[in-house]
Amino acid sequence: MPLNRRLFLSQSAAAAAGLALSGCATNTRPTRKLGPNDKLNLGIIGVAGRGGENLEGVKHQNIVALCDVDDQRLKAASTRFPSAFTTTEFRRLIDRPDLDGIVISTPDHTHAIIAIEAMQSGRPVYCEKPLTHTVSEVRRLVEVARRTGVVTQTGNQIHATDNYRRVAQIIASGIIGPVSEVHHWAGSVWETKPVPPAAIAPPGLDYEQWIGPVQWRPYSPEWVHFNWRRWWHFGGGTLSDFCCHHMDLGVWALGLGLPSVIEAEGPPPDPECAPTWLKVRYEFPATSRARATTMHWYSGTKRPEIAGTPDLSKWGGGTLFVGSKGMLLADYGRFVLLPETQFKDIPLPAPDYAKSVGHHEEWIRAIRGENLALPRFADLGPTNSPFAYGAILTEIGLLGSVAYRTGKRIEWDASRLRAKGVPEADRFIHHDYRKGWKLG
Repeated sequence: MPLNRRLFLSQSAAAAAGLALSGCATNTRPTRKLGPNDKLNLGIIGVAGRGGENLEGVKHQNIVALCDVDDQRLKAASTRFPSAFTTTEFRRLIDRPDLDGIVISTPDHTHAIIAIEAMQSGRPVYCEKPLTHTVSEVRRLVEVARRTGVVTQTGNQIHATDNYRRVAQIIASGIIGPVSEVHHWAGSVWETKPVPPAAIAPPGLDYEQWIGPVQWRPYSPEWVHFNWRRWWHFGGGTLSDFCCHHMDLGVWALGLGLPSVIEAEGPPPDPECAPTWLKVRYEFPATSRARATTMHWYSGTKRPEIAGTPDLSKWGGGTLFVGSKGMLLADYGRFVLLPETQFKDIPLPAPDYAKSVGHHEEWIRAIRGENLALPRFADLGPTNSPFAYGAILTEIGLLGSVAYRTGKRIEWDASRLRAKGVPEADRFIHHDYRKGWKLG
C-alpha cells in the first residue's frame, strides 16, 4: 500500500458506522486573535495522575484555570500556577470566556459529558483515553466534534512516537507480506474484589461532581481516586485502560475500521468488577485499504502462543503482526522482525515520515492554525489523533467488554448501534444517566 494513502479506515466503512471522517468542518483558530508570540489560555480539568502529566505537557502555555474535585490536589496544582482560577465544578471552568482550549483528564465515566460541553462552548479539546465510557457516548462525541469543527486530540500519547510511526511505515511497505492477523496484549492485572461498604467522603472532596452523570453509588476510597478503573460503573479494567494505546498500532498500520464480530473469554463475569484476565477476538471486514483481519486482545498473564516468537512475558505490553512472509513484534519503543535470521540481511525502507512535534504540541499548534507536517500515511486533519480516530479505538475496546459481559458472540450492527440477536447487550452499549444529567 503506498505510503501516501491514508491507512486508517475506509470512508465507506466509517460512514456505515456513523463515524465518517470526510466532510468534517475544521475550526483551527482560537476564540481570540493571537499574535505570533502569544500563548494559549488553557483550562485544565483534572490536575493529578494523568491530569498532572497532561498539565506538564501544556505547562508552557498560559494555565489560566484549574478544576479538580479534590481540594488538596487543586491546591497543589495552584501553587505551580498561582494566578489560575480554581474550581471543583467543571462547568464553571467551561463558562470562562478567556479560554482558548480545554484539557480533560477525569475518570472515564465523566469524559463524554465534559468533552461535549467543552466542544459546544466552541473550545478545542484534548481528552484522555478512552474517550467515553459507553458506545452511545462515543457516537454522540464524534457527532458534536464534527458539527462544531473544533480542534481535538485523543490522549493516546504513544501515537506520536517515532517507533509507532516507523512500525506503521514498515507494515505498509509489505516487508512481512500482507497481514491478516494482529495480536495486542497488556500485562496490567486488576484484582476482582467485592463491592466495598459505603463510607463518608473526606472533607475537601466534591463527591457529587466526581460521580457526575452515572447512577449514584455511595462514596468509597476503593474507587476514589485511582481504583475506579477496575469497577464497571466507572471504568472498564485493563482493556479500556490500554486499548487506545496498543490497538492504535494495529488499527493505524492496517487501516482498520470497526469490527463486525467480537468474541471474548475470561473468568466468570463479575457484575461489578472487571476481570483479572481477558482474551478477545475481533473480526474486521475488508475495506478498500485493508484486507479482512483478525485482531486478538490479551490481558493479565495471557499472551499469544505463536511459534517463532520469543518469550512474550518479557515484553510487558505489545503487538505482534503476522504476515505471509514473517512477523513484526513491537512495543512502545522497539520492534523486531521475525524470524530474525530471515530478516537480518534484508534492508528496511528508509524512514519516510514526519516526526511529531509532541502529542500535546500538535494540539496546541493546530489550535493556532499552524499546518503540521503529519505522516503521509496518517493524514486525518490538523492533529494526528483527533476524536474521529480516537473514537474508533474507544469503540473497539468497549465492544470487547460487551462481548465478555454478555458471554455472547457479538455480531456488531454498527449503523444501528446494536448487537444482533443479543438484546441484553443494550444495557452495556447505551449510557444510563441519573436524573439531572444528559449529554448535550
